[in-house]
Amino acid sequence: MDPLLVTCLDAIKLLVSGDEALWNIIGVSCRVSLTALSIAALPAVLLGFLLAMVRFPGRWVVITIFHALMAVPTVVVGLSLYLMLSRSGPFGDLHLLFTQPAMVIGQVLLCFPVLVCMSHSAFQSLDKRAWETARTLGASHGRSFIALVREAKFALLATLVVGFGRIISEVGCSMMVGGNIMSYTRNIPTAIALETSKGEFAQGVALGIVLLLLALVLNFFLASFRGRGQLVSS
Repeated sequence: MDPLLVTCLDAIKLLVSGDEALWNIIGVSCRVSLTALSIAALPAVLLGFLLAMVRFPGRWVVITIFHALMAVPTVVVGLSLYLMLSRSGPFGDLHLLFTQPAMVIGQVLLCFPVLVCMSHSAFQSLDKRAWETARTLGASHGRSFIALVREAKFALLATLVVGFGRIISEVGCSMMVGGNIMSYTRNIPTAIALETSKGEFAQGVALGIVLLLLALVLNFFLASFRGRGQLVSS
């Protein structure tokens, strides 16, 4: 039998059999990435809203900086965070290096610029008169903001999906600040890198299948949600 086919079958067996080590890796990856996304989402969307609706000196400099931060390699973010959290670093006394909280911090730093830039684009595409009208009618700042969020809900949902995709699949930062510790900080990307380097392809393929299925499910959900919204609006 073809070795590639055998590897794929072994990978499927690992997933179906409920292999404890495999599902522990999946659990760590989802837990860390969802935590990071939940921490970064609201502040990033609020900042994107302010950059789109409020004019102030240096606004375009801030926007340009966030666009530049989106292109920073994950390993550079990991190296910077490693230096700050190491024993000789300014935050070494917190003992966060090689822990899940350190991974969460790294992933927040990675997804925050993406969420800011995409939410800024989402709000900027709206008619600014909607905000002015809501304020004129006596709505509070909070209610006016919620009204604009509803108007841009599809774009904002896509923003969250892209932000989650950015961090669930990154390997450089998680490897450096998490240490790839089995049953604690080993997530899907770092496990794939490790197992591939060892020549153990079955688990790597199984985890790759999980990432692929996760991407398909998220994008299918986004497409169906957009479709339902268009059907209702029509």
